[in-house]
Amino acid sequence: MNKQALQDTANRIGKYIHRTPVLSSTMLNEIAGASVYFKCENFQRMGAFKMRGAASAILNLSEVDQKKGVVTHSSGNFGQAVALAAKSLGVKAYIVMPSSAPAVKQAAVKAYGGVITISAPTLEAREAESQKIIDSTGATFLHPSNDLDVILGQGTAAMELLEEQAELDVLMTPVGGGGLVAGTALAGHFFGKKCVTIGGEPFEADDAYRSLISGKIETNETANTIADGLRTTLGDINFPIIQKYVDSIIRVEEEEIVAALRLIWERMKIVIEPSCAVPFAALLREKERFAGKRIGIIISGGNVDLGALPF
Repeated sequence: MNKQALQDTANRIGKYIHRTPVLSSTMLNEIAGASVYFKCENFQRMGAFKMRGAASAILNLSEVDQKKGVVTHSSGNFGQAVALAAKSLGVKAYIVMPSSAPAVKQAAVKAYGGVITISAPTLEAREAESQKIIDSTGATFLHPSNDLDVILGQGTAAMELLEEQAELDVLMTPVGGGGLVAGTALAGHFFGKKCVTIGGEPFEADDAYRSLISGKIETNETANTIADGLRTTLGDINFPIIQKYVDSIIRVEEEEIVAALRLIWERMKIVIEPSCAVPFAALLREKERFAGKRIGIIISGGNVDLGALPF
């Protein structure tokens, strides 16, 4: 794990991803009492940062393995990312989706060329279906967050942000499965100037916060949060990176997430997922801690179920 590994990943995936814009708002800066720079991965191909990790993982496979295809199980963004990245590279993608996955997300995976298998909506069922595909095709399984190539790919968003804003004091991301925050922390460590990485997490799904305290991977008994992208737990590959390179995790209440989401929609005029609002909510919750600092926030995606918005 070094600076060169991140740089090599950025070079490798460059032609398959968008270099997304960095936006700021005078009004939001005034509200936050800090200079905030939003890295807008909602404008990434397929609408989320996960395109980076998917492209990185597939490109790192041997030609022999690429010919056999790739498989993942996903109810949304990572399935879309794998399908589109695989299509871009001429690789077959098998996506196991739970029967509860929204029809719009299933349609997107199909549009990107993914071969969908519908499973019962449990992790055990998704894993069992994935294993059947692996056994019959020899396809390589790609994990959405607990895979080093995926983590390095996700870290390239923060690398690009630091290239444009080299003097950032803090990088902030939401924390779900841990791939984005781990990759961001590596980018901050190797490419930032005394830049720390801080995660944002809902109180309703605060497994990462508790994991850093206990020193072992914790789970959530329930995850009743509007930030639906953050209901997953950390993995054994990304957790040691998070322990070493992430400064802290700030938890936020549901109403704080909704308020931050609304502010960004209203003031920035951009469509973002509720999960993306969590780090900005964390910044607003602890304004005094960040007063006058230069903050980079990764806006993780914009694939919103418009019928489920809280306003």
